[in-house]
Amino acid sequence: MRLVLMGTGTFAEPAFQALLSGPHEVACVVTQPPKKAGSERGSTRQIGVGVHILALRAGVPVWRPDSINTPESVAQLASYNADLLVVAAYGQILKPEALRAARLGGINLHASLLPRHRGAAPVAWSILSNDTETGVSVLRMTPALDAGDLVAVVKTPIHPEETAGELEFRLADMAAMVGVEVVDRMAAGAVTGLPQHASLVTRAPKLKKEMGDLDWDQPADRLALVVRAMQPWPTAYTHWVRPSEGKPPTRLLVVKARAKPEETHHARPGELLSPPRDLSCLRVATGRGVLEIFSVQPAGKAVMQADAFLRGRRHVEGDALQKGVAAG
Repeated sequence: MRLVLMGTGTFAEPAFQALLSGPHEVACVVTQPPKKAGSERGSTRQIGVGVHILALRAGVPVWRPDSINTPESVAQLASYNADLLVVAAYGQILKPEALRAARLGGINLHASLLPRHRGAAPVAWSILSNDTETGVSVLRMTPALDAGDLVAVVKTPIHPEETAGELEFRLADMAAMVGVEVVDRMAAGAVTGLPQHASLVTRAPKLKKEMGDLDWDQPADRLALVVRAMQPWPTAYTHWVRPSEGKPPTRLLVVKARAKPEETHHARPGELLSPPRDLSCLRVATGRGVLEIFSVQPAGKAVMQADAFLRGRRHVEGDALQKGVAAG
């Protein structure tokens, strides 16, 4: 079959490479137009090779329209005479006219067990929701967001300390595998799907930077979910308040953490507790339990392990981490 791959970010890269190595022809790669540095990175905003770069290296034409749904774009899409559109985290919703530009319409490789987590950030929301299992759904595309019939579903457990970035890398490989299988089936004949259950729909909207602002009144296990879900973007953060020194609060990104929900304390939420002797983590009181922070990134500096950070910035009684404080 003659295919057009539509995708942006690392999630689309394995699918492109798998389709390119198979028996079908990839006539074009459609991806989002260039944006500000650091913003063109898919649902978790990871930095991969770039699906457009992979396509150019392979000699496959690349097209980067501002909108796929204008009459001009629909005409351009139709000019590729594709049998099928294969969409993987493209970033634009295709209207009916765009879907009709290919003979068989389109399939979408979606990183959740639909109808759970429809939307732009299903991987992060799977972790935020404390799901123990996720996967990849391949669906027939319709104008409604992630609402088409399911053609294939593969499942995988979510590992206890897995970040959104780590999970998305795994799901991208799974999506490539099952996506190729579905394309092969469609090339061999008609493929039917199963409708999604509307009563089971949940939403996974785009992440916002403020979602990473850690609220220390929350339980430790909830805060650990936020840290995992916000990594690598937008990254969980907090502010170090040092009243004894009279210095302004400083912003601190929290890169890796683990909850100790069963550990009791008598400190106020956000208060820094005594670290272990080896300084392997910052220990922070929460609304219930303790959050152990293993790696951080101070403003303007590289990511560092907790021991290196603590050796350069010993905390004293009264130091605390706080939510929503203007950084100094």
